[in-house]
Amino acid sequence: MFRFFESLIDPFPGAVPETPPRRLLPFLLHYSRPLMPLLAAMTVLAALVSVVEVVFFAFMGELVDWLAQADRATFFADHGGRLLGMVALALVAFPLLVLGKSLVTHQSLFGNYPMRVRWLAHRYLLEQSLPFFQDEFAGRVSQKVMQTALAIRETVVKLMDVFVYVVVYFTGALILVGRSEAWLMAPLVLWLCGYLVLMRVFVPRLKHISMAQADARAHMTGRIVDSYTNIQTLKLFAHTQAEQAYARGAMDGFMATVHRQMRLVTQLTVTLQTLNSLLLVSMAGIAVLAWHQSLISLGAIAVAIGLVMRLRMMSDWILWEVAGLFENLGTVQDGINTIAQAQAVSDAPDARELSVEQGEVRFDKVTFSYDAGAQAAGGDATQSDARQAAVFDELSLTLRPGERVGLVGASGAGKSTLVNLLLRFFDIEAGRILIDGQNIAEVTQASLRRQIGMVTQDTSLLHRSIRDNIRYGRPDASEEEVIDAARRAHADTFIRQASDPQGRTGYDAHVGERGVKLSGGQRQRIAIARVLLKDAPILVLDEATSALDSEVEAAIQEQLYALMEGKTVIAIAHRLSTIAMLDRLVVMEQGRIVESGTHQELLARGGTYAGLWRRQSGGFLGFDSPADDAPARTDDATAAELSTGRD
Repeated sequence: MFRFFESLIDPFPGAVPETPPRRLLPFLLHYSRPLMPLLAAMTVLAALVSVVEVVFFAFMGELVDWLAQADRATFFADHGGRLLGMVALALVAFPLLVLGKSLVTHQSLFGNYPMRVRWLAHRYLLEQSLPFFQDEFAGRVSQKVMQTALAIRETVVKLMDVFVYVVVYFTGALILVGRSEAWLMAPLVLWLCGYLVLMRVFVPRLKHISMAQADARAHMTGRIVDSYTNIQTLKLFAHTQAEQAYARGAMDGFMATVHRQMRLVTQLTVTLQTLNSLLLVSMAGIAVLAWHQSLISLGAIAVAIGLVMRLRMMSDWILWEVAGLFENLGTVQDGINTIAQAQAVSDAPDARELSVEQGEVRFDKVTFSYDAGAQAAGGDATQSDARQAAVFDELSLTLRPGERVGLVGASGAGKSTLVNLLLRFFDIEAGRILIDGQNIAEVTQASLRRQIGMVTQDTSLLHRSIRDNIRYGRPDASEEEVIDAARRAHADTFIRQASDPQGRTGYDAHVGERGVKLSGGQRQRIAIARVLLKDAPILVLDEATSALDSEVEAAIQEQLYALMEGKTVIAIAHRLSTIAMLDRLVVMEQGRIVESGTHQELLARGGTYAGLWRRQSGGFLGFDSPADDAPARTDDATAAELSTGRD
């Protein structure tokens, strides 16, 4: 029985998530529409439960009158049938209604509903562009997803369950006491008016505070997670105290919202209990006076007083349900600002799969600039730089099938931006980027990136096993293929010696968040193994061997050269010696191509590349621009000065 109701909702639907609406009610309907039949069933059952409870109160009044007037000798003969009927209602029908409502609410909706929202929101956010995640704390985004999912469930359930129950119950109570004496309705109506005034005064204020609190909570979580994520940097610079102050600032902001909320809670609680006491006194006074005038029976008094006591208990619950509703509405509204953002880069409606037969890559009059609020991915520009002029203005570059091209230029020249545009992390403003004649804006992003293998300098691994990280390159790869890729990347030896605190060893060992348990060189070799396993027809190397020592780099270079065979290659390196042997070198300055040719041709030309070659020490590009004929400096200080940046 439990399993049946638990399976009525699929918490992991396979349909492609759509962009959620940015208005509150459409946003709620967006995630709730498929669940409406079960929500309606829950509502109907809640209404029936409240009707039965009112019937119980009515019967208790009748029972008091029977006991006051009936003859003991004939009591069961006169009223036995009604008594048995109420026993059946209390012991059979009512528990069955409660069971049905509980199964629908707790088994079908309680867990599946928010999980469905989390799943759809998470899948949608995974398709967001890089600037979206660069502008947000990862912990803040995850907090929004988690708390918004719960808030959506609470909002809809309270609207459709609690308020139906309350409306039916209060209406039934009003009719019940009014049937005995119309004046008994007056305290209930006045109490309801006062109650609505309380909600009108306090609930919106609680809503605004709750919205601020939800945002403050997410901000606090984001700062804490940011400290944990960058724990090595924190310890390297001995900034524990500064990080405590950084987190304390967010915590103080959160506590300010808590104090404001609790002040309102105290005011609301005292006012509500005073209102409830007025209801009790007025209802009891009118009931006693009516009895004194022989207008109502003892049973009617029992019903009236019983309903008032029940309403007193319910009033706290109702008000906090209303306050909770508005608190959740505030949380949902806050979540909409994050979850319902349109995707900056999305597939065209008729996007097709990219097919790569030759591997020709052509940038055709590409114009691109970063949006005012976006940061450049890959390090080509800082956030302030990104707000300035266009990075590329009608840039054209063609890579022939199987050609190995090196991009050369100081930091900020546009090299990594060019690669990010090829991967379609950003959309260009004008022009086209073609792969084998196919415009990448007209193919699916997933198929595009499946055809491109990339190794970056800043290698980040998933907090999973080493095997899973390597197999990320090709999920269907066999164990033998995974191990072969690790061997070719000269990673197999250290992998077999790896272990983690849970006792997992070798390829089963987990690498920690972002791979922090491994050295930079080890992470780089696993990243290379991953790309070797992927074996994509287009290869991008962005300082792929920068974290390796000379001996390992020389061994890895042999594997990379073998991997390059038959592939179109774009390689970026500050150390020119690592790319000098490529088929062609393209020299870039401020988003323009200023030279192109082989290493020897460019040296013979005596232009920008030749000057860069002369000005490097240890193979690194510098930022200064002394005269091209200045002698190369080879001291250690110069090497440190010239190697401080990266593209």
